[in-house]
Amino acid sequence: MKRCIVKAAPLFLVLSMATVTLAAIPDSDFWLTEPDGLDADSTETQPSELPELEADFIEAESSELPELYVESKRSKFLHILAYVREYSMLNTYSDTISLFREKMVDYMLPPEKKSKFKGWSIPRIIKAASYYRFTDADGLDSVSDRNPHHFSWSDWINIPALTPIPENLHGMTAATDTLFGKYSPTETWIRRNDHVSVAVNVLADTMSQKWAPDLSAFFHRNLEFDNFKLQYDYNNVLKDSVTPEDLTHFSFIIESTGRGHEMFRFNRRDEDAFVTTTADVFIIDREYITLKEAKKWGKHDFSNDDLDIFVPAEAPLLTDDILDLIARVDGIDEDSLKLATAPDGKIRGNDRPNRSYRIGNRLLLMLKGATGISRYKYNKMMKNVWKKYRLDRKQETIRKK
Repeated sequence: MKRCIVKAAPLFLVLSMATVTLAAIPDSDFWLTEPDGLDADSTETQPSELPELEADFIEAESSELPELYVESKRSKFLHILAYVREYSMLNTYSDTISLFREKMVDYMLPPEKKSKFKGWSIPRIIKAASYYRFTDADGLDSVSDRNPHHFSWSDWINIPALTPIPENLHGMTAATDTLFGKYSPTETWIRRNDHVSVAVNVLADTMSQKWAPDLSAFFHRNLEFDNFKLQYDYNNVLKDSVTPEDLTHFSFIIESTGRGHEMFRFNRRDEDAFVTTTADVFIIDREYITLKEAKKWGKHDFSNDDLDIFVPAEAPLLTDDILDLIARVDGIDEDSLKLATAPDGKIRGNDRPNRSYRIGNRLLLMLKGATGISRYKYNKMMKNVWKKYRLDRKQETIRKK
């Protein structure tokens, strides 16, 4: 018995066997065996001389295979690009600063094994657009695209590392589980097929601070968190843990009394400041890169790059009041404002007496600096300056009324 040639099936074909009745064709690629009665040494055979026979042949069925990912052992750093949209507000008893900001950020997450290059898990700003609105009890209503004081909490929320899923969700297609802290529920897990979400109340238990490790130091300072909640959404979760690879979106709301370092109390030392930050982070892209590429990204300066802010389709539409704020800020004519502002004489130094910098005076200045006399005089001067500033502002308010 002599075997005939069978063409190799493509990789994406599913092979099955079927039996049919055929008229024999000498050069058919679907013959598995030569039928009885054929002379193996015969060079010419007429089709009409061949009987009908049963032959097994390969039937090809087309099937679509899932995507195949090939991971290099050298590409272990996970580089993530994200879009952040935040709303922050700073309130005192007389002033309010409102902030709307959208920005492009990235994260560089190292492998589980220790590496000298640590990357960064908190957002690094690539491109940002900020819109401030300033109001006070005297009727002030102004806008700007900058503010010297940073009060937002959004730059302190990191991407969490690999986290195990509660056992009640293992192997389930639809399930929920709630973990309780000392005072109230601290984690609420929901699983729907390969989608997993977790809502975290950081204030419910000290163990929940693991979800925001870069903010844990603030809990020990002279400020109080009134609300601190996080929510993470993961897709394509096939194991019993969630990883940064599966993260698609997360959001948070943080409310605090104070912001650290006695911020904004330089003028009103006895007045509290209340800060609120609400933000959404949408993951746009991610890829594994090598250590060399990760270090190169870490050193890259984006200030000279002409970049745009990419808004993903799943981000909600902006409200009318935010659109109005953006229009007001974009309409500012900075050149005209600078030309119309009179320079401050204190900055020019016109009101300072002439100083002599001869050798004796320089030595005297060095002695005052070493003994702390200069610092004492500086603090006294600043106290008088702020006292005069508050008095001038109070008189200006009285004149307006």
